[in-house]
Amino acid sequence: MWHNGFGFFPFFIFIPLFWIAVIVVLAVVFGRRRRAMWGYWHNQGASSAEQTLAQRYANGDIDEKEYRARLEVLRANRPEFGPGPR
Repeated sequence: MWHNGFGFFPFFIFIPLFWIAVIVVLAVVFGRRRRAMWGYWHNQGASSAEQTLAQRYANGDIDEKEYRARLEVLRANRPEFGPGPR
């Protein structure tokens, strides 16, 4: 009754393989998400620096020449760490 003519097949080996596959899939999904969020947060900092600079220009604290020079420096030193708002 146990064999049904197919012989012995070790089905118990599939249990650890299943859990290994689940752990690998979760690690890949959450690893990508963590890297994407880190890149998003990092780019948000650069964006907020540009916003602060634009606000100072709008308030009249700096002139157009200084605004453009500082904006160029901010954009030139921005690291590229993946997708994120620009």
